[in-house]
Amino acid sequence: MIDLLQITNDPVFAQRCAALPGMRLFVDLERMGKVERQAGKNTFISSHDIDDVARIKAVAGASRVMVRVNPLHPDSAAEIDAVLARGADMVMLPMFRSAAELLAFAALVDGRVPVVPLLETAEALASLEDWVSTPGLAEIFVGLNDLHLSLGCDFMFEPLAQGHVDRVAAAARQQGLRFGFGGIARMDEGLLPGRDVLAEHVRLGSQAVIVSRTFHGSDSTNSFEDEVNLLRQSEYAAGLRSATQVQTDRVRIRARILELAAARAASAASTA
Repeated sequence: MIDLLQITNDPVFAQRCAALPGMRLFVDLERMGKVERQAGKNTFISSHDIDDVARIKAVAGASRVMVRVNPLHPDSAAEIDAVLARGADMVMLPMFRSAAELLAFAALVDGRVPVVPLLETAEALASLEDWVSTPGLAEIFVGLNDLHLSLGCDFMFEPLAQGHVDRVAAAARQQGLRFGFGGIARMDEGLLPGRDVLAEHVRLGSQAVIVSRTFHGSDSTNSFEDEVNLLRQSEYAAGLRSATQVQTDRVRIRARILELAAARAASAASTA
């Protein structure tokens, strides 16, 4: 069962999530450079604060609470200590570029909780083999929003079509690490439908995905719990595919991603 990562600082909603199997609660404290980096993009900028960690932990039950902190900076040690004191079960490092940065961050955590490196820069991707064996890692998560921008791609899922996510999955598997990537919308919505995204997660052996904002849109007649159940049904069905079906889906989904990327590039060129 793939972990569904729900970003929230709402204890009531977090408690609903925690009642469902395979949910991981996600408090997002990243601020440094994010507004500038994602200016003009329809992306999530969190308003969470450090005390939200304790509020979410209090209702998490058996669900783990993962906290994304800021990129490595002079006060990282204090930030890490503060989130651990409030009950974080895992910490995520965003926007690192080198093995040295990740090693320094892992040293500050010092084995107290697992570390999840968020691979979202071209430099981190290029140096994957240099840092994948860093002590203290639990899971590699590929952040497609920033990674596709860093690579100069036109569409968020292009790194998947280009084979970069396959490479990360293989490296994680070789080290015995968990692996996840991107976000997922409702099963039949999105430019690349959630059902296709889920099929690629199953193909790659992914164990984590962020539940996107569109997943629980207000226009749905289904409850959040209903939508999670539909996803789980689709996940089960995707796991029953034959090797031929998996490959056929892979080729079709890759072609669709490249088609969407080309359309975006053409649109950008026409308005330049």
